[in-house]
Amino acid sequence: MTDSQNTTQATIGKFNLLNIVAMLDKGAYLDGGELGEILLPSRCLPEGCKVGEKIKAFLYLDSADRLVATTTAPLAQVGEFVSLKVVQVNKIGAFLDWGLPKDILVPFNQQHTKMEVGKYYLVRVFLDQITNRIAASSKLDKFIDIWPADYQQGDKVNLIIGGKTDLGYKAIVNDLHWGLLYDNEVFQHLRVGKKIPGYIKQVREDGRLDLILTRGSKNKVNDFSEKLLAHIADRGGLTPLNDKSAPELIQRTLGVSKKTFKATVGNLLKKGKIAIVKEGIKLL
Repeated sequence: MTDSQNTTQATIGKFNLLNIVAMLDKGAYLDGGELGEILLPSRCLPEGCKVGEKIKAFLYLDSADRLVATTTAPLAQVGEFVSLKVVQVNKIGAFLDWGLPKDILVPFNQQHTKMEVGKYYLVRVFLDQITNRIAASSKLDKFIDIWPADYQQGDKVNLIIGGKTDLGYKAIVNDLHWGLLYDNEVFQHLRVGKKIPGYIKQVREDGRLDLILTRGSKNKVNDFSEKLLAHIADRGGLTPLNDKSAPELIQRTLGVSKKTFKATVGNLLKKGKIAIVKEGIKLL
């Protein structure tokens, strides 16, 4: 979750830090600025609250389209990407569980593919400026910046896994751009919607981003590539080491982890410098 909005003007779909202006049996009324006074039901009130105190509350429209406040945190705020489960589909769209009593709607015209009950989908939460209703969309591209990204190699970024491709995994970078994690450089289970730190591996000439999950891995692969090629050449162009070899054997023979070994092998395979054969790895 992002930090509270510390202003007098409340924002729907976000957490706000608001003044309590009245206390009643049914709850507290909060000063929402231009939005007026907003009810925070008594079930959400922290014990001991008083008029004049500030309270952190999330604002949304309830099932009767009334603006209400809650201290319950939804799984995402407006402007964020999140993976959510479909709990109902009806004639107006799909409803997703986002942690509040009122499920969030994905209208049919905001569905990239037809949604099915029980499945998870990566969506962007947004505010309908006409109705003030919070909704979600799985048409992610329209929320991604079309302008080239201003990043440098090695920059640390926040990633949200967006889906599997033939080359690896698409990931949303800092909620703004698409990037790509390559299969041969991923050594952990990734699911759609997973939030994970990463790094810029390179900014390509077309402005697209190549990503990596560990800082410096690219340089390690490059540094070790020559050593691995020399190791194979010294053995007549063939080494019995392969991806089934024990980590201890790889460490003892080459002085690197199995993770670095596999990443380097994948990199050299892609460049056409080696081949996997029955006996091990062959120099081309």
